[in-house]
Amino acid sequence: MATANLYSREAEVKAFDETKTGVKGLIDSGITHLPKFFINPQIDPHQALISSENVQLEFPLLDLEGVADDPIKRKAVVDAARVASETWGFFQVINHGIPEVVLDEMIGGVRRFFGLDDEERKKWYTRDANARFVYNSNFDLHKSPAATWRDTVFCEMAPHLPQPDQLPSVCRDIMVEYTKQVMKLGRSLFQILSEALGLKADHLIDMKCADGMAMLMHYYPECPQPELTLGTPKHADSDFLTVLLTDQIRGLQVLYQNQWADVPLVPGALVVNIGDLLQLVTNDRFVSADHRVLVNSSRSRVAVACFFRNDAIRSTELYRPIEELVSEDDPPRYRATTLDEYITHYIFKRQHGSSALSHFRV
Repeated sequence: MATANLYSREAEVKAFDETKTGVKGLIDSGITHLPKFFINPQIDPHQALISSENVQLEFPLLDLEGVADDPIKRKAVVDAARVASETWGFFQVINHGIPEVVLDEMIGGVRRFFGLDDEERKKWYTRDANARFVYNSNFDLHKSPAATWRDTVFCEMAPHLPQPDQLPSVCRDIMVEYTKQVMKLGRSLFQILSEALGLKADHLIDMKCADGMAMLMHYYPECPQPELTLGTPKHADSDFLTVLLTDQIRGLQVLYQNQWADVPLVPGALVVNIGDLLQLVTNDRFVSADHRVLVNSSRSRVAVACFFRNDAIRSTELYRPIEELVSEDDPPRYRATTLDEYITHYIFKRQHGSSALSHFRV
């Protein structure tokens, strides 16, 4: 019987994948109940509903206006970034220098891509991890215990931009422009975080933390049974730093002091979070917090996550705790690792719902 159930699930997942239209295709077909492989038996239905119960938590907000010119403002922001990175592992930034029109157009570009007619969108659907523009539903669809209610585009944008014909025309120009803007902001953030660690401003940049960036464009359709599934399961990010743009629809939650906290909606703000690799090189000074995304029954949601991680050097560059942050009293807590080794282990652990960092502890 177990074998029959396994085969049934495999067949259902395979049929879904072969449509090449993702979760959006299910909604467009008019479904009213979730296919069984989307149902996550480990989530508490009451905890999977978006609520405002934890608004008393003060989510860190950094105002970057004047930080390049005003030493007093800069010190205040550096101090706030240190506290946020040591406790929450998350913060939001306003007055970050990216024009509102660029933010709006980036969200518009994602919606245009996922709004393409099925036949046009199918042309970009692939499970080839070596493709430059990878559109599919659930990167681990065939291996995860439960699928998530999300379609995604993954595209490495730096250090080398894709060729124009490698990107869909409906979002090509804004992907390139937004990348340039976020790369500039990323360097500023890495400088602030370096100073927050008591290091020279370019320390993390010199470590090549800001050299590479991948863009993930997520589309979370409205869901007929949002209490049974997740848009993204609990996880920490496998990079140094993530810069997230959302369309101001709620869903993102951070695990803070053992409770799920809704990330508040702040117009024009970008959400920034510490990744596992930054926790590793800072020797646990900064924390890579678990987070998840809930879905809702009435509205689709769009998010653009920019991951700072240079996959071009993933097999050659070694990362270990920064020498200046270790001492006799606080020795290295992690062994050296390459991005290749780390990411391989991260993918394996994420499929089993557990952290990857513990594997590299000494």
